Amino acid sequence: MVDAATSDDMPLPDEAELEARSAPMERLVTVYGGSGFIGRHVVRSLARMGWRVRVAVRRPDLAGHLQPLGAVGQINPVQANLRYPASVLRAAEGAEAVINLVGVLHEGGRQSFEAVHHFGAKQVALAAREVGARLIHVSAIGADPQSGSSYARTKAAGETAAREAVPEAVVFRPSIVFGPEDNFFNRFAAMSRLAPALPLIGGGTTRFQPVFVGDVAAAVAKAVDEIARPGTVYELGGPEILTFKQLMEIMLKEIDRKRLLVPLPFGIAALQARLLELLPNPLLTRDQVKLLAHDNVVSAQAIAEGRTLEGLGIHPTALGAVLPGYLWRYRKAGQFTRITI
Repeated sequence: MVDAATSDDMPLPDEAELEARSAPMERLVTVYGGSGFIGRHVVRSLARMGWRVRVAVRRPDLAGHLQPLGAVGQINPVQANLRYPASVLRAAEGAEAVINLVGVLHEGGRQSFEAVHHFGAKQVALAAREVGARLIHVSAIGADPQSGSSYARTKAAGETAAREAVPEAVVFRPSIVFGPEDNFFNRFAAMSRLAPALPLIGGGTTRFQPVFVGDVAAAVAKAVDEIARPGTVYELGGPEILTFKQLMEIMLKEIDRKRLLVPLPFGIAALQARLLELLPNPLLTRDQVKLLAHDNVVSAQAIAEGRTLEGLGIHPTALGAVLPGYLWRYRKAGQFTRITI
């Protein structure tokens, strides 16, 4: 039969998940930003392990999609805004562990990098300290106080604030994260439907180490269960290091489309980004151009010290095992029919 559902539908629960759902749910974890892309998978992983999950978000009424990921009453969205410390603290009360997943890819209105990545991270960390909860903070590879990118500088400032408040905090720095709802492959695949060419910013030589969202969620869950080393910064990357150009080629092959890949010097990209920034959801910003000037891969030091997915006992998932499951929707009509038996 033809399955009209999207490819990111969650699979049926296995025996371990059913057992966890039927167990008493007395242990509580609070997830800030739990309704987003990574958050959905983190919440599901925690629910499968039997945790009671409080999802702290600005709009709890928009977090209803999380309810089916756990048993009745197991997942509870509550209102919290990182700009208001009292709401952040209230959401943390009674939790054994606190997870901060909140982040923005571009600034807009009150959602500045400084407000979200630094001030907000500090409030979550202070709340965790106040209630005596473990802290897991999700940052990004490339976080650097000396970076020319505001995104990277504020990510670094958020890490520092988190570890100053809770020295035992576990920090995760993923490379670009892929999965059914990602903002990378989905965006470029959608662009390829209309655009005859795709830009290779800086020539497309920047290297990435794409990491599957399910693996990031598994790492966070291990930290909640105190398997990760306290006070440690982990760098999370997948099994492949690929250039931006290679990622575009893989994406185009997956959706069976031929498009020109046009090298775009950083200077010209920055000029174009100046105009694109005026859009409500810009395709590119000048800050992102600055980020693209640097490789986004796990460091040799992190590998040597076991501060990676493998160090947590997680075997990284390859792109080829996941991309076909959701990029099929961008193929031309009639090229592909999803069949479920």
